[in-house]
Amino acid sequence: MDNKKILVLDIDGTLVNSQKEITPKTLESLIKIQEEGHIVALASGRPYPGMEKYAKEIGLDRYHGYALSFNGGRIVDCATGETVFEKCIPKKYAPIIYRYAMEKGIGMVTYQDNCVITGTPIDEYMEYEARLNTLIIHQVEDFEAYVDFDMVKCLLTAPPDIAPVYEQELKELLGEELNVFRSEPYFIEITIKGVDKAESLEGFLPKIGLTREDSICCGDGFNDLTMVKYGGVGVAMGNAQQIVKDNADYITASCDEDGLIEVIDKFVRDVHE
Repeated sequence: MDNKKILVLDIDGTLVNSQKEITPKTLESLIKIQEEGHIVALASGRPYPGMEKYAKEIGLDRYHGYALSFNGGRIVDCATGETVFEKCIPKKYAPIIYRYAMEKGIGMVTYQDNCVITGTPIDEYMEYEARLNTLIIHQVEDFEAYVDFDMVKCLLTAPPDIAPVYEQELKELLGEELNVFRSEPYFIEITIKGVDKAESLEGFLPKIGLTREDSICCGDGFNDLTMVKYGGVGVAMGNAQQIVKDNADYITASCDEDGLIEVIDKFVRDVHE
C-alpha cells in the first residue's frame, strides 16, 4: 500500500491506561489500521513474555506486528515467534555485575526464557518485575557458573533513595562498554551499547521496507525519549515525563483519555484518506 506507516507504542502509560488496560476504543482503532495494511509494534523495557498478552490483544500475531522487548535488545515477529534482531551483553560481564550487587547488598537479575534468574536475595522489586511480566523467579546457588550465556539485559534493584548512587557507580564501572540507566526509581537497567528503542528501530525498519519517516513513535517515560526524538513523528502522551514532552513533535491526550486515537486519526489514517 502507498503511505504505509508503522505505529510504535510503549506499553505502560501509552498503550494501556493507569489500570493496565487497553480501552475498547483504542483497541478498535489499532485493529482498524492493521486491517488497512499499517504495522503496529510494541516497544518496551519488558521481556517478551511480559509483552505477549498485550501483543495478542491488539492482534500483532494476526497482522504480523512486532515486539521490541528489552528496550529493543530483542525484536520478535509476533506472527511467527521468530527473533528477527538481537543484541546482547557478553556473558563475561555477568560476574562483574553480580559481584558489585553482592558487595552493595542490592538485587540483580537477568533473563532466560520465562524466568528471571538471580543469585542475590529476592526483594520486593524483583517480585514486582516477575509479577508484572508473568515470569518465574529462579534463584540459583552459583550465579556465576549458571550464567554461561550472553544476556539481553541485566536489572539491578535498590531502594529509590540510594539507587542514583549505584547508578552513577555502575556507569563509572561499565559505562564505556554498556548502557546504564534507571527505568524506574528502583530499577537500574544495563544493556549493551547500541541498544535503545531508537537504535533498534534504525536497524530494523529497513528489514521490513520502511524508513524513519514512516514511523510514528509514542511514549511517556525516560526510556521512550530516544524513539520519540527518532520517529518521523515523535509523540508524547499527556501523562509523559516533561523531558519527553519537550522533545516531542506532538503531545496527545493522556493514556487515560484514549490519547492514541488522536494520534491514529491525525498521523496514520488521514495520511491516505
